[in-house]
Amino acid sequence: MSASVTIFHNVVWSRHKGAVFSALHSISASGAIRYSMVQIADTEHDRIGFSDVDYSFHRYPMHKLFDGCYEDVPRWQLTKRLVLEVLKAKSDLIVLPGYHRPEYWAMLAACVVTGKRRAVFCDSTARDRPKRLLTSIPKRVFFALCDGYFGFGERSRDYLMSLGAKREKIFIPCQAAALPVTFSPERALAQRMQYRAGNAPVFLFVGRLSEEKGITTLIDAFAGIAKRLPDPQLRIVGTGPLERDLRKRVTELGLDRSITFVGSLQDEPLSREYYGATCLVLPSRSEPWGLVVNEALAHGCPVIVSESCGCVPELVHEGVSGYAFTAGDGAGLQRTLLKATEAFADAQSSAQRCMDVIRRFDPPSAAANIARGCALMLGT
Repeated sequence: MSASVTIFHNVVWSRHKGAVFSALHSISASGAIRYSMVQIADTEHDRIGFSDVDYSFHRYPMHKLFDGCYEDVPRWQLTKRLVLEVLKAKSDLIVLPGYHRPEYWAMLAACVVTGKRRAVFCDSTARDRPKRLLTSIPKRVFFALCDGYFGFGERSRDYLMSLGAKREKIFIPCQAAALPVTFSPERALAQRMQYRAGNAPVFLFVGRLSEEKGITTLIDAFAGIAKRLPDPQLRIVGTGPLERDLRKRVTELGLDRSITFVGSLQDEPLSREYYGATCLVLPSRSEPWGLVVNEALAHGCPVIVSESCGCVPELVHEGVSGYAFTAGDGAGLQRTLLKATEAFADAQSSAQRCMDVIRRFDPPSAAANIARGCALMLGT
């Protein structure tokens, strides 16, 4: 007997979720569970200008509730529509998009009233969302009313367990990067060698230019090593509210010729940045996971990641795929940048190690973990 699951997600903008949901749809074609995907809106305010909404990554039947930005929909209208969608769903299991918005609580209440089984996506970690009494009590209530949880990795599982979730009801990892359609794992090593072999040190940042990303720490650390390495370069990919201040800081340090603000990139242009960099640097003070780390490793590019990033236990293997440092520690990051230029000097062997680490973190694997959790919750 077949069962059905309805999965709610906040925005179509998320390419990575599109890739995972597409893989999940493929699984359902030959399985006992039928999945319905509901996207709430196209994008969010802080995603505008960073990259466009690309529907080509969503290769599954999709029901979208609102056009435009999530935040532009009046809260009452959003809540009413989401509750109605839950109430009319004929599914055996509802997967909620999160727990941090009032409308998600309303959806949870609708599930409870109608007796529908429910699960929730959780991307938070204790480092990203430290437990505080006033906020942890509502979270405990929310999680206690759920039948299962889909997390990004070990740290999100630990966070859920600290708030009362049972380990056997937590399914990880349910996260993967959406690589360009032109990306070829078979050609990646050769392309890495083509772009990287014999080049000067190049450090790469990819992400939103905002306070929590810790980019000032990276710029200051780079300034400390600029005279100790042969013609080093720092390339900053992305846009955001801090861009003007960051450019001013670079000019004050006299590093305009060494630090390049590239702007937003996607697909092949971004792949070329990963292939050409000595390593990706993600110095975030707050980062539930860090999907750019997945992207970099798939391109054979090692990583330097702050300990605040959720992906560290799974993806940052010391001296193999990269290094971790304490967020905000400029001196520590400076030392790590220097160490990385030596440790990853052999572009071919370091690229192969990175690709080996990331191999099992692809969309089909993430989809399989979601499918496993749904099957266990439904007893199929």
